Amino acid sequence: MSKRSCLFLIAALAASPASAHITLETKQATVASYYKAVFAVPHGCAGSPTVKIRVQIPEGVIAVKPMPKAGWSVDVVEGKYANEYDYHGNKLSSGVREVAWSGGKLPDHNYDEFVISSFLTDSLKPNTTLYFPVVQECETGVSRWIEIPVDGAGHSHEGKSPAPGVKLLPKP
Repeated sequence: MSKRSCLFLIAALAASPASAHITLETKQATVASYYKAVFAVPHGCAGSPTVKIRVQIPEGVIAVKPMPKAGWSVDVVEGKYANEYDYHGNKLSSGVREVAWSGGKLPDHNYDEFVISSFLTDSLKPNTTLYFPVVQECETGVSRWIEIPVDGAGHSHEGKSPAPGVKLLPKP
């Protein structure tokens, strides 16, 4: 094996664990600000095409608007928040709790992104990681990217099915 081939193999193996699950494109966001969450879907379920993506919206994330995706339907589930939030002088006590894209077909060998716009309230704790559990449904099988580390464990990619997370930064 040539040195170049060996380096390529090492790089590919090193990249594999990080690309094996659904992730957020932007890894950091500031509390009390807008956040565009881009969920990267790098593969299907054990070779089967992805046909639905469901994203659970965590408490403290409000004013959620999903981006339409050509060839896919987008649905939202609304519900009550645990708290009431001030948003541009209005009090919000309910809103989008889950977003689902369905009806499309993302082959296992392709990559795609699913996007929501949101506002991260000042009730969120800086210097922590906020997780968005995702369920990826395929023609055959389901992948649940829902594992959230126990408090104090930090963000870990060591679990088999880690939820995508964003590190929260304090307001400037």
